Amino acid sequence: MNTPPPPLSWEAAVAAPDTARARKISRIGILTSGGDSQGMNAALRAVVRAGIHAGLQVYAIYEGYQGMVQGGDKIRRLTWQDVSGILQQGGTVIGSARSSEFYTRPGRRQAALNLIQHDIEGLVVIGGDGSLTGANLFRQEWSALLRELVAEGRLTQELADAHPQLALVGMVGSIDNDMFGTDMTIGADTALHRIVEAVDNITSSAASHQRTFIVEVMGRHCGYLALMAGLATGANWLLIPEFPPEEGWEDVMCETIRAGRRAGRRHHIIMVAEGALDRGGKLLTCDYVKKTLSERLREEARVTILGHVQRGGAPSAFDRTMPTQLGYAAVEQIAHTAPDDEPQLIGIRDNRVHRSPLMENVRKTHRVAELIKAEQYAEAMNMRGRAFVEAYQILQTVMLAQPRPPKPGQHQLRIALMHADGPAPGMNTAVRAAVRLGLDKGHTMLAVQDGIEGLARGKFKEMQWTSVHGWVARGGAELGANRREIQESDYARIAEHLRAQRVDGLFIIGGWMGYQFAYQLHQRREHTPEFRLPIMCLPATINNDLPGTEVTIGADTALNTIIQVVDKLKEAALAARRCFVVEVMGYECGYLALTAGMATGAERMYIPEEGITLDDLRADVERLATSFRRGKRVGLIVRSERADMYYTTDFIATLFEREGGGCSTCGARFWAIPSKADAPRRLTGSKRRASRERRCNF
Repeated sequence: MNTPPPPLSWEAAVAAPDTARARKISRIGILTSGGDSQGMNAALRAVVRAGIHAGLQVYAIYEGYQGMVQGGDKIRRLTWQDVSGILQQGGTVIGSARSSEFYTRPGRRQAALNLIQHDIEGLVVIGGDGSLTGANLFRQEWSALLRELVAEGRLTQELADAHPQLALVGMVGSIDNDMFGTDMTIGADTALHRIVEAVDNITSSAASHQRTFIVEVMGRHCGYLALMAGLATGANWLLIPEFPPEEGWEDVMCETIRAGRRAGRRHHIIMVAEGALDRGGKLLTCDYVKKTLSERLREEARVTILGHVQRGGAPSAFDRTMPTQLGYAAVEQIAHTAPDDEPQLIGIRDNRVHRSPLMENVRKTHRVAELIKAEQYAEAMNMRGRAFVEAYQILQTVMLAQPRPPKPGQHQLRIALMHADGPAPGMNTAVRAAVRLGLDKGHTMLAVQDGIEGLARGKFKEMQWTSVHGWVARGGAELGANRREIQESDYARIAEHLRAQRVDGLFIIGGWMGYQFAYQLHQRREHTPEFRLPIMCLPATINNDLPGTEVTIGADTALNTIIQVVDKLKEAALAARRCFVVEVMGYECGYLALTAGMATGAERMYIPEEGITLDDLRADVERLATSFRRGKRVGLIVRSERADMYYTTDFIATLFEREGGGCSTCGARFWAIPSKADAPRRLTGSKRRASRERRCNF
């Protein structure tokens, strides 16, 4: 809701560590510095609202450190309503600017005076390693700066004594994902979305003319964007700063492209990080790569430098929910910071909010750049982490034109891949990776078409390297996926086909039905020898309701589809002052509704885990009606499809229409998104206004 809840004591809201040493802070400032990144506004919104909820006053410092030095109207208190409607905006609404003055002692002295004049006792800084380093230097000099201000007569000793220390908490805003202390930086996920969208568009043109495109992405000292975009787009060559190619790489690259042409590839994508180097430390530019291709292959390549388009546009679902969680944790941290506490960096590790010493992470970040400069590339790669190294190794395999010859004595298996349950975005990508990695190991990869039904009918097809070409960007499930219930008589036929195909292992990509099928095969092993084989399940469902994983294949795409549609609904509602009730899929799991509600700024989410009561509905109607009377322009409620069997979306729409009364100045339109098809297609249908509409007056 735009109307803030009544202030609660922070101790009652969260369990804070070491509260006995906690320093009471009443006012905090927040600034964004360095390059902008999508998701900064989500972090700002979370800090403001979490701070107000904790009883703090939150001040925005506009234009970063430059605004801190200037003071005046560059430092302004924010209210709950001030951060309404910014969740879906890219960039940073409080601005970001580099300040040469702040890097001087007089500039920092003036900044300290401006903060004290506003009684600000803590800072939340969102930026890169340079911005966070500057913030820590400012904190370390704080006492000395105040003494100098007192000596100059610009500050009273009484005020200086009342502000002995400056609390500091940092969050990393950088699309490069180049900072230690967090698995993902704010903005990196959205930047990847922009790159993937651009390369998908380029690919269609490249295939039409059988061309090679060289795509440069950001990453001066970090190849994360280039590496992950290469995986996501099916790139055929990669150049990153952490691991320069071996001498003679030009010949290998050209031979890879020739082999791809012979295998039938109509296009090639070469992904280049802007800071890519050769083994001698020389910068590898797109122009050099283009010249190499022209001279050695006698073909004309095209260069696309994406530049700042990677920073633009609305943030992804992840870059709305993750910064929201980090902003909440940042307020929790700064509200209980003792005077001698080391500044903390708030990040995310293993999908959990993670706190770690700020400057230790800055030093590790700088260390990677030093290792690259010293040409210690193996150590630089290892410092990026296991996930980075594994992604690099996977890409080196899947981008080959043909599998490598099997090693002598290598044990070869016959592995069958299949889907079970409904389709989910990403299934084709998983099959592509499994097929190519398996073939590269010398195994025979068999595709089972049409899921469990196809397995019972013996619909096997041996996959080749080029069988999965282009699958990385395709939605749906090329192998076929259905929800056919298995019959008892099917097991004998399945056993017969597994024996006939000499299957050594079964790889099931799908939802709960896949889990159940694997379990049933395991239960019948004692009496059916054909079922005594390794079985692997890869969870794939948009509902994200399967055990054994934090996020299932398909859930992220579904979330991004939801927020794209809801963003458009909110834009349409803004002029007419409307409320939307949006129903999303999820079966018995409220993940999509809860996370989509957080990512879109919904006033209320109804989920199966919590249920719906009549008291809830009565209170929600009253709060929303009151908010509209006070000037609210857009309302949003997200309901999971099985939140309650009686309080349906239609019932909620009728209730709001009937009981909303008391004000006739605004309308409400309710959208129930159909739930019969898969999420991406279903939500796209709502764009064509295929969903039900209802108008009512509050």
